[in-house]
Amino acid sequence: MRKSKIAIVGMFIIMIILAGCASTTRTVTRVSADEVSDMSGNWNDTDSRLVAEQMIKDLMYRPWLQDFVMEQDRKPVLIVGTIRNFSSEHIQSDIFIKDIEREFINSGKVKFVASSKERGEIREERMEQQSYASDETAKRLAAESGADFILQGGIKSNTDASGGKAVKFYQVDLELINVESNEKVWIGSKEIKKYVKKNKVKW
Repeated sequence: MRKSKIAIVGMFIIMIILAGCASTTRTVTRVSADEVSDMSGNWNDTDSRLVAEQMIKDLMYRPWLQDFVMEQDRKPVLIVGTIRNFSSEHIQSDIFIKDIEREFINSGKVKFVASSKERGEIREERMEQQSYASDETAKRLAAESGADFILQGGIKSNTDASGGKAVKFYQVDLELINVESNEKVWIGSKEIKKYVKKNKVKW
């Protein structure tokens, strides 16, 4: 009798476990890449894209661009330098840099050259062409387009939290610098503030 009771209890426990496993399902819903998805309140792809669009748009309409074109009679050549993450979050600055590069190139108002990280692979390919490509197709050495201006900056953040509520503040500062003279021709700043409310959360 005792054994039968133990068996019944055991079967009951197994059924509960199986029922729990069966009820654990995962649902995946595809959304547009342009759709705003702000789950945690942290810096995300939407912030990166919108900040890049707005800041580069402002940069393009400032006097430095028209002054350069009038003086040099050509489009300026730009490069994105280091964008530092001074925030307390893990922000992939490479994504932000690519968003900036896209806005520069799509504007059609400037020329854009590869970053220092990208140039190494390109230079290696050019060197190999000197030995393995035909004379007609091998690309010349020392024929790169030098950048006239470099864009540098950083991302800072601050969180003010209390009782499951928080205000997250982000500030992006960018500077466009003349490579030859070190003159700063443009300084831009963009701020983002998010109000986040959660229950029983630790910040």
